[in-house]
Amino acid sequence: MTNKKVVGRVTEEEKNEIMHLFERRNGLNELAKVLSPDNEELYEKLVKDLGETSTKFHQWWEHMAAKYQWEGTETGSWEINFQTNEIVLINVNHN
Repeated sequence: MTNKKVVGRVTEEEKNEIMHLFERRNGLNELAKVLSPDNEELYEKLVKDLGETSTKFHQWWEHMAAKYQWEGTETGSWEINFQTNEIVLINVNHN
């Protein structure tokens, strides 16, 4: 069972930052599915870019959580609603 709760909101500029990182990470993940490791130079560039983008993505969440003091749980994760800028805490109950 999943439980969702709005725990905060970010500015339009902050939302745009994470949306850019989210779209970039998804695009790189899709590219990784079709890119052959045979093209070593391009593959290494992709791996490096994906790592850097993922790090920036996680850093954004950590920074915003500290800035806004969002409620969190051990088994929960945050999600952003790109239309409303709301941050939602998603809790999954394992029964």
